[in-house]
Amino acid sequence: MTFSIFKTTKTTGTTFLCWLCCLCCLGCLLTSCSEETDEENEYANWQARNDAYFADLEQKYASQTDTKWLKFKSYSKDPSFTAGQNTDCIYAEVLEQGKGTESPLYTDSVRVSYRGRLIPSEQHPEGLIFDGTAYGDYEARTNATVKFSLASNLVDGFKTALFHMHRGDTWRVYIPYNLGYGSVKSGSIPAYSTLIFELTLVDFQQAGYAMVPYNARVVKRE
Repeated sequence: MTFSIFKTTKTTGTTFLCWLCCLCCLGCLLTSCSEETDEENEYANWQARNDAYFADLEQKYASQTDTKWLKFKSYSKDPSFTAGQNTDCIYAEVLEQGKGTESPLYTDSVRVSYRGRLIPSEQHPEGLIFDGTAYGDYEARTNATVKFSLASNLVDGFKTALFHMHRGDTWRVYIPYNLGYGSVKSGSIPAYSTLIFELTLVDFQQAGYAMVPYNARVVKRE
């Protein structure tokens, strides 16, 4: 006697596998939706929060009692137009002052170490780190470095800072979103993000000249 249970079992097994696949797909979909929801919550009212954060920086700059804070208008803005928005400018907090007296030009190549982060958020109270040459604590003397031309496609605020730095300087640079990525998301950086960089100018050189290898020089400090 042939029992129909085998056929039924086979069919049931196939059906079970189909249901299992569907459940796996549904689980992935729910996980993806959950991650998107978490990200939406993390960056809720993100533009307004970044606007408020940058307005606070202006107050810090205006109320400072020393020269620790600096403010520079973006190189890409008309320097003769002095009435521009605060968000036409970057702010920099001097962390260490180097011994250099010259600053790089637009056509120069630079060697820097840096770490980029966003403004503080619930899951990242010190700001999400999105890029950099530093691993662990930021230490200018031991960080890895990177070399590039200032004529390359860097965000305006990053270039503006380097145009005012000297060899050995380490700054914490605050770049408004309209001098960063603006209304466009870039990788892990949401749209309308203030960019915060710990930035060290290690060296720079004119176009057409070789830069001294990093391990053959010493960054002098005060």
